[in-house]
Amino acid sequence: MTSPQPVVNPLRDPRDKRLPRIAGPSSVVIFGVTGDLSRKKLMPAIYDLANRGLLPAGFSLIGFARRDWDDEDFMAVVHDAVKQYARTPFSEEVWRHLAEGIRFVQGTFDDDVAFDTLAQTLRDLDHVRGTGGNHAFYLSIPPGAFPTVLQQLKRSGLCEQQAGEWRRVVIEKPFGHDLESAQALNALVGDVFPSSSVFRIDHYLGKETVQNLLALRFANQLFEPIWNSHYVDHVQITQAEDIGVGGRAGYYDGIGAARDVIQNHLLQLMALTAMEEPVSFEPRELRREKAKVLSAVQVPDDILSGTARGQYSTGWQGGVKVQGYLEEDGIPPSSTTETYAAVKLLIDTRRWAGVPFYLRTGKRLGKRVTEIAVVFKRAPHLPFSHTDTEELGSNALVIRVQPDEGITIRFGSKVPGPSMEVRDVNMDFSYGQSFTEASPEAYERLILDVLLGEPSLFPQDEEVELSWKILDPIEKVWAKTKAQPEAYLSGTWGPASADAMMARDGRTWRRP
Repeated sequence: MTSPQPVVNPLRDPRDKRLPRIAGPSSVVIFGVTGDLSRKKLMPAIYDLANRGLLPAGFSLIGFARRDWDDEDFMAVVHDAVKQYARTPFSEEVWRHLAEGIRFVQGTFDDDVAFDTLAQTLRDLDHVRGTGGNHAFYLSIPPGAFPTVLQQLKRSGLCEQQAGEWRRVVIEKPFGHDLESAQALNALVGDVFPSSSVFRIDHYLGKETVQNLLALRFANQLFEPIWNSHYVDHVQITQAEDIGVGGRAGYYDGIGAARDVIQNHLLQLMALTAMEEPVSFEPRELRREKAKVLSAVQVPDDILSGTARGQYSTGWQGGVKVQGYLEEDGIPPSSTTETYAAVKLLIDTRRWAGVPFYLRTGKRLGKRVTEIAVVFKRAPHLPFSHTDTEELGSNALVIRVQPDEGITIRFGSKVPGPSMEVRDVNMDFSYGQSFTEASPEAYERLILDVLLGEPSLFPQDEEVELSWKILDPIEKVWAKTKAQPEAYLSGTWGPASADAMMARDGRTWRRP
């Protein structure tokens, strides 16, 4: 066996504590390697990890697809993706070492011979590249293909590991389309891989700001004493996109905004916001506290008045006229799929009793933003005249997940001048201005965690199933109504029913 030479990486600073652990001998096999996710996120993230000196010298990348490619063809695809989408500067030396471990296997998911070839390719890499029998299988494929690929991995022995080796599977969302399908998928995956070897990707949990939420809450005495129903009026969690469905029409139609985003991303953000302090940040302890929150969630008694659905129509976005959802290529003119969803949830615990959590997501909204806004109760007594505080709103702490990652605190301050006039002002913390280190991209962190066997940022079976238990009753009521989602103009902040939902509670949505 030849020993690959270590990569010399000028970008790696020994004082850099952002991603300090280097993966051991290993490879990643990508199924669905010709898709956008692989090209725009996975391949560039793997290169960036190599460029940061965080991959082993013999690391290997294997693509599996039905394209009539050889290793050189696939290498050219990876090279182009890296040049276009990588976040770190392109280094010929790093690329040359990474390219030595790139392989391609041609075949379809039901092709026994192709999977046997894949198994032999990995054995060869163990011998030539020193990957040590450690292989991660990344399923960047439609959910309908999961059963076939998982059974092929089992049949070909690719999921079997000897002492001192590991085999892991990475699954992209959606994790089913309801509770029943999620349970079936969990059982199917569990028949092939042990629970500790299953990594369900939620890329939001790899974002620096999401993890900073834990530091904000548990490393500071400042916020935790008021992080409860005595002081918090409500919480708004928003994920807004300014784009339409684009090329995802085939996937998106029939799934909709609630299943696509609320069930996973937003419920995970809510769990991190609301959970109790864990005993430690060990994966089991973090999951335990998140599961407690999800198991305590209650949906509104009147689901129709506590939720809202919308579908974007023709409008203006960034000065450009854009078409509505029903005019998008691949969308049936009669589609009742929502592109906007908002829900009101309650958490039945001592800390959060009576505090509503409002979750919303949508496409073709006013701007691209993801944020968690903790809105506090008004002061019980204001020793000012009404005119002094007529422009004063509620205090708020806003965690900006993307873009412009950071934290804003909104509070009242006196306006300079002879009169006592109090107005809202913002105190702002920005990652870009406060730290010289660039935050690693979410997929960099998550792929590295897979190779390290670090499961903290990956939802497990229980969290997935609890999330579906929350969303299923809402989806069933929506399905029974058979109503067309309310139209909203592209470039606005959603349907009027979402504003009415908040108004019934005497509240309004934030305009990020």
